[in-house]
Amino acid sequence: MQIVRMPVQAGADLDGFRRAARRLIAHGVPPEAVEWNAGTETSLFGEAIESYAAAPPLSLPRAAGELIELVVCHRDPERFALLYRLIWRLLHGERALLEVRSDPLVHRLEAMRKSVLRDLHKMHAFLRFRETTDPDGGERFVAWFEPEHDILAATADFFVERFRSMRWSILTPAGSLHWDRESLTFGPPAKKSDAPDSDSFEAAWRRYYESTFNPARANPKAMRQHMATKYWRNLPETEAIPEMLRTAPQRAQEMIARGAALPTKRDPALAVAAMANQEPHSLEELNRLIAASEPLTPGADRAVLGEGPIGADIAFVGEQPGDQEDREGRPFIGPAGRLLDRVLSEVGIDRTQVYVTNSVKHFKYEPRGERRLHKKPNPGEVKRYRWWLLKELELVRPHFVVALGGTALLGLTGKPLSVMKKRGPMKFGAFSGYATVHPSYLLRLPDPAAKQQATEAFRHDLERVAAMVADRSARSS
Repeated sequence: MQIVRMPVQAGADLDGFRRAARRLIAHGVPPEAVEWNAGTETSLFGEAIESYAAAPPLSLPRAAGELIELVVCHRDPERFALLYRLIWRLLHGERALLEVRSDPLVHRLEAMRKSVLRDLHKMHAFLRFRETTDPDGGERFVAWFEPEHDILAATADFFVERFRSMRWSILTPAGSLHWDRESLTFGPPAKKSDAPDSDSFEAAWRRYYESTFNPARANPKAMRQHMATKYWRNLPETEAIPEMLRTAPQRAQEMIARGAALPTKRDPALAVAAMANQEPHSLEELNRLIAASEPLTPGADRAVLGEGPIGADIAFVGEQPGDQEDREGRPFIGPAGRLLDRVLSEVGIDRTQVYVTNSVKHFKYEPRGERRLHKKPNPGEVKRYRWWLLKELELVRPHFVVALGGTALLGLTGKPLSVMKKRGPMKFGAFSGYATVHPSYLLRLPDPAAKQQATEAFRHDLERVAAMVADRSARSS
């Protein structure tokens, strides 16, 4: 049997692997006849398949395509051989192969997929930007990170969407990313010394981190589970951890001696006081603090920040992120967000020109098997986030604020108000605004006629909002 040798470079090359797999399948080359030579200097698959004609895309299950996109980022030198064996079997009578979790090949690929996903999550959670200056004198934020796998390209969209208004660079030993607010470029590998050691922001962040530490609940094992020690050397707050742990017993005894009740939940007053002392002066500073903070609701993985232009005509405030928003890190992209987009389009409001955010910045849920079911935040949790929300609106400076649902009303006013009673124009502090239902309320209505009627009423509300904003603009011009 003739062996086809495929030279493989160290990094991930999804397009190269796809081209190679298509040609090999088209010419009937079985997995055992392909030798994947990892670590060669030639470009991925290089000239090894030139003798094979180009082939059309393969018809694979969607789950297989998603699995391949992640596993090619894994640094296991056998990844391409394993993936090609999977493709061969899927196309030769085992279409449901991925459902057989006990299959050794599926089991190994699933473990690799989870490893890459964990690496992506850790990069999203533990990467820290530090402020520096470009040669032209402009502001730039630079971060150093050491991923386990070749995930730089896979994570690029996340950081572009999250920090679109900043100029930033992410440096890693395998390559670099650079964003100038308009275009993204990939650069060569870097060294840790290429990134700044600290910036003026870190002292304030460390004070905030220390202020939220509860000595009565110090748990080093849990801390290591949530933030592996290999990431500690690149995180500014971890410099404070040894001293906080060393003094935790003494500080806990002092609390008892003062008669202080040991809290069963994190005290939001400490966090708010620390934040108020810092007074972030830009939305970027505030977002960096929110993204780095621990959730104030149980179960959440990361903060989902607001999105939209500074000085937007309208800011829409919802309840909390949903499952899809939590996974992708963006607000209003799930079913409720798509309904909001549709109605905004129908009434002539451009979604890209409005600001969208939530009263609560983390996804609160109950696990049910592999599903995560939305759980409504309680009033105490909403009030814990209220400082974040009001500071966010102060920095965004919208001309008009729309409260979507009762949780948004509570976050904006600090009072438990009925949406149905308050529905219509109202004031939110210094902001003119409007109260209406949340789009998810419309989705939950079981009766089609009631749902249509409620959706028409919601559309009417947004028409009034558009008219009020247009009238305000006309009067101010």
